[in-house]
Amino acid sequence: MEPFNDYDRYDAMGLARLVADGDVHPLELVEAAAARIETVNPTVNAVIWERIDEAGLEAGSGVHDGPFAGVPILIKDLVVEKGKPATFGSVFFRNYIGETTSEFRHRIDRSGFIDLGRTNTPEFGLLPTTEPTLYGPTKNPWDLTRSTGGSSGGAAAAVAAGIVPLAQGSDGGGSIRIPASATGLFGLKPSRGRNPRRPGSSIDHLSVEHAITRSVRDSAAFLDAIWGPVPGDQYWAPPPGASFLEATERDPDSLTIAFSVRDFRGDRAHPECEAAVLETARLLENLGHHVVEAEPDINGSLLADAFMELWAALAATGFGLVLRGASQLKPAVGRLRRVAGDRRTMRLISRFDQRETGKPAFEPFTFALAERSGRRSQVDLLEAELALQTIAHQTGDFLSTFDLFLTPVLGSPPVPLGRIDQNLPWDEFVDMIFRYVAFTPLGNFAGLPAMSVPLHWTPDGLPVGSHFLARFGDEETLLSLAAQLERARPWGDRRPPLPV
Repeated sequence: MEPFNDYDRYDAMGLARLVADGDVHPLELVEAAAARIETVNPTVNAVIWERIDEAGLEAGSGVHDGPFAGVPILIKDLVVEKGKPATFGSVFFRNYIGETTSEFRHRIDRSGFIDLGRTNTPEFGLLPTTEPTLYGPTKNPWDLTRSTGGSSGGAAAAVAAGIVPLAQGSDGGGSIRIPASATGLFGLKPSRGRNPRRPGSSIDHLSVEHAITRSVRDSAAFLDAIWGPVPGDQYWAPPPGASFLEATERDPDSLTIAFSVRDFRGDRAHPECEAAVLETARLLENLGHHVVEAEPDINGSLLADAFMELWAALAATGFGLVLRGASQLKPAVGRLRRVAGDRRTMRLISRFDQRETGKPAFEPFTFALAERSGRRSQVDLLEAELALQTIAHQTGDFLSTFDLFLTPVLGSPPVPLGRIDQNLPWDEFVDMIFRYVAFTPLGNFAGLPAMSVPLHWTPDGLPVGSHFLARFGDEETLLSLAAQLERARPWGDRRPPLPV
């Protein structure tokens, strides 16, 4: 079979059309993606586990249904699938095999995708950079000394490097939008309850699953294929008026859009992030939208403290689940846990595991979150929840006046690898995180849809996204506007300087 040399020119819908028309066989797409993995993955370290042989057999089977039939995809290493490895970016879970498969993952299969393997992620998806001890750092295809962001950093690097046209991601505090901004891609975080959660893909109400894409229409078509809750889901988003893909095919009505270049603690973003927002605001006005400098009246310090309180509690609860699972994986863990309790057990596990691997079982930030949660009370957690709910209501009031809220995605362009150093003192480290990731968490705890749109590159070639926040359930407005921006300022042909 002749190589399909035009593979990287097409988005996922374009490839699916070629397959449907009989112009390309799915096996050609798998072979093209495998060649890209061989060529560029040693440089960027996006894919940490491959199933190329199995994918080739599936591609050659001749049974391909669904809107993305025959199109290669990569899955983030936080997704559990029955019978497949899932390490969560953790040294301790390096040999774990999944026991269940989520409805979300089943819907990906029913959409016709062919799974090529897993992408790199920080340990348990906790950090906005993808530099796990287990697999090492994922490098930004636009500048190999820079971070891809996190936690879907491996997914974003794989798409930016042309390995796949889209990759599955998840977003609990910006983990789709952050790496999309850092790698020049489109990243949509759907509303809470838009996509299914059975079995519980996460123990919190912050995280949602979707994809990182090059084109807006791929994101919309993916959402059309995946969306919809299942009985028992705690949250349900309202159905769209039409298909999400249809929303991308029409320009939105004239919108009233607020914008700000300051974060919620009053700090101005990096000049290049500020320039991206101002440039986007001018483009919006040229497209007929009404743009006003305004921001919700939010206590940014309260937001940061409360979000970290919730983040630590969720991490600690997750560690409890981890340890129960570990008790099945390694029976000695259960005995240790009964004697020592969760946090001390984690330290004991880490010491024993390090003798085998030469690496600590858990990373410093993981320990720090568990220890922080252990020092807090249930009252502290409920007060944090109340504070975040109050801020969510303030944001809802603000968005009753404006259709959308435009800000930077990040406080600066992609940071150098190693800059987000887990060994820094806690207060210094947390302040660094919230200066970098100041804008995206609001969409998670408020449950609102949001997106990163790649409209700006710095003079030295680093991508900087523009962030839009919308009313609950209104992905249609986001996708319609994103497609309008994509038509006005196309980015699909921009490629990082990597070998082909």
